[in-house]
Amino acid sequence: MNDMHVNEKAAASQAGAAQPFRLEEATIDDMHAAIRRGEITVVQIVQRYIDRCKAFNGVSSMLVTEDGKPVPAAAGTVRAGAPLKFPTDTLSVRDYVPDYDRYRGTPLEFGRMEATASDPAVMQQYGMIVGIPNAGQVNALSTLNIRGERSTVCKGDFDRHPSLGPLPPGAPPVCEFFRHLPDALERAAELDAEYGTEPDLEKMPMYGVVFSFKDPFDTKDMHSMGGADAAYDIDVPARDHILVDQLRKKGAIIFAKSVSTEYNGRAGDPGGRHKPEKVLVSTLGYQRTSWGGNPSNPYDTTRSASLGSSSGSALSVSANLCMIGLGEETRASTRGPANHNSVALILPHKAMIGFDGGAIGADIHNDRTGIHARKIGDAAKVLDALKDPVEGYYDPRDPFTTVPRSSSLSTPYASHVYKSKSLKGKRIGIVRESMYCLPDDVAGRPITTAAVREIKEVLGKQLGATLVESSYRHWTPDPEVEAMTVDFSKALARLVPVFMPDILYRLTPGGEPVFPEFAAAIRRTEFQPGKFFGSGTMNPIDYMVEMAEGRIAPPANLDIITVQHQADSMAFRFHIPQYLSRRAEDWKKLGFDETLVDFPTLNARSKFWGDDHRAAFKNWEEVIDMRNPLDERQGVTERLMLRELLRRVDMMVILENHLDGLVRLHTPYPPGKIGGAPYPGFMGAPRNESAYGPNAGLTEILIPAGYVTEVYDYTFKLNADGTRYVPEPPTAPTPVPAPGMPFSLVFRAEPGKEDLILDIASAYEEASKRRVMPPSFGPLA
Repeated sequence: MNDMHVNEKAAASQAGAAQPFRLEEATIDDMHAAIRRGEITVVQIVQRYIDRCKAFNGVSSMLVTEDGKPVPAAAGTVRAGAPLKFPTDTLSVRDYVPDYDRYRGTPLEFGRMEATASDPAVMQQYGMIVGIPNAGQVNALSTLNIRGERSTVCKGDFDRHPSLGPLPPGAPPVCEFFRHLPDALERAAELDAEYGTEPDLEKMPMYGVVFSFKDPFDTKDMHSMGGADAAYDIDVPARDHILVDQLRKKGAIIFAKSVSTEYNGRAGDPGGRHKPEKVLVSTLGYQRTSWGGNPSNPYDTTRSASLGSSSGSALSVSANLCMIGLGEETRASTRGPANHNSVALILPHKAMIGFDGGAIGADIHNDRTGIHARKIGDAAKVLDALKDPVEGYYDPRDPFTTVPRSSSLSTPYASHVYKSKSLKGKRIGIVRESMYCLPDDVAGRPITTAAVREIKEVLGKQLGATLVESSYRHWTPDPEVEAMTVDFSKALARLVPVFMPDILYRLTPGGEPVFPEFAAAIRRTEFQPGKFFGSGTMNPIDYMVEMAEGRIAPPANLDIITVQHQADSMAFRFHIPQYLSRRAEDWKKLGFDETLVDFPTLNARSKFWGDDHRAAFKNWEEVIDMRNPLDERQGVTERLMLRELLRRVDMMVILENHLDGLVRLHTPYPPGKIGGAPYPGFMGAPRNESAYGPNAGLTEILIPAGYVTEVYDYTFKLNADGTRYVPEPPTAPTPVPAPGMPFSLVFRAEPGKEDLILDIASAYEEASKRRVMPPSFGPLA
């Protein structure tokens, strides 16, 4: 042992004497120091996380039934050594929505317990649910990598350790192969035996770090179905996702699969002849999987973990059920959960690190991997560890990783974290469009007000950054903040004619022009014969020239909110059979057969917690063309064009205003009540611009920014003809337990400039220290 290492150990020992290691809220460095001091082993770390899962990773929702009567006791899948227990009490629909006796719409899909398709011996909640107050559980992880419970095909004694003799009669042939894979505790024991207190952290920077993975990531030693409930012949894949493989090689513990909305957001409905026979009143707060159930927010278990399908990933980190979570985002699926669970996130640009090779995705043109951690420094360490020493971040199975190598830093990402204690000299652009709420929208005001204050007080006054705000037609400029010379609307006016002129011709669902000023100014063209376009006299091309050159004003509503909408894409119909066939081919090479290889078989062997999803998947089965038959606007083309446009809009704003980065609010809205009334227009225009991130595919970093103690929830109201329930605006705040509901600031950078944004974001994190561990999920006794 060299002198430097002796000194490091001595220093670590001295530090440890003053502050013993505590698992909760620990960083990667904290854990490695404790291992080197001999204070804890990797096995003990994994066991402590298992103990926390035993205590906190249970069912946190109850059924909504027609009569409110109790249901028989039912057992779920085994987690952390014991079957899940479901509540027998239910909530009557009459206590859930008003005027139920006058409801005349499609029959409601009441809550019920049913057997799953993956394992008929296992029950799960279907239909309508609500969160349980003070549940003491959060349901973050659907599968733990524990022998006997990590697979539905090779479960119990079919996963018997090889040292314990032959498998029992009737074990599927694949189980003999599967049982040779060590579980999380066994892998931890291997690391302890080989390295003890002397881990090679240069070779294995993720040594002993306990990870959860959003269920769509393939893990060869755990049940992997994209959050869905389908009867595969073999419920585990033959090989890991490339990122999972990288982390195994770097010493990580592959610990659990996190609860996620199935297929990364339920994939939508392409339209077709299949309609739901029953309907849900609301899916607000549902990030459900038909196999794993629905997660709850750790700060208030009656609320959603987020409006994002990677909720279990961020939730498992926030509740200290693991150290790091790997999630995936199509729209806001990693940023939303980070925001609502008060954890940090690095969401690299599309597609610096892969996702769709070895994973079930919802929209391959937007899907990307995000890293959840309690501190941004840990997320940066993980990003470095995901890089292959030879191939870099390239994944041959993910075509989107064919990006210029210069778009990734040549220096370690972690080296740019916690460098600056002051941001003096840095220029940060504030995206005011992200903070807009409708004039009558009281629900968005508390978080918007807090975020405006946080940016000005901490980034501006405390850290000394120069703040430069965008102008926005609905925002009153702050006289104390510098205004952008070229803001997002001006950039769009210059760039839309060049990169996506079609935007100006868009129509509302009712057939009216989205940009009426454009329609009123131009004369009718041969390309728009039957549409409400062309009541003026100006040539459309001349209009665009004049607009781009600043000689006429652009449409008042041409902004980064109104341009976000995209036509539906049929890519999901391509991606699912591609994934299924690849998975079956991988097993065939190892001598095993998987017959679930196409959409018809998937539908025949699946169950869904909502009948709307069953109908949608039957419609997906009948899609035969990658083009959208219901819309002349093609979703795939629009996704690629919009990314090109938005990246240049950002760059024009950054370059023209000499900015180092951008900061924005993720959303003005708190996590909604599970099964509660939805916010009208939430996640779409004109509420905020949270869709910018995936549509532009730019690197974003989220840092917890605080909590609000006032929350306004919409309630249900039966519409005039009694056919559906609609949201009723709130008039008074809903009490929330301390510390309140969290929100985050989002820092955005151009590809290849993550060093700047990591510096800014980590300086803010260190100066503000806003995260508070969820009080109901603190240290175990």
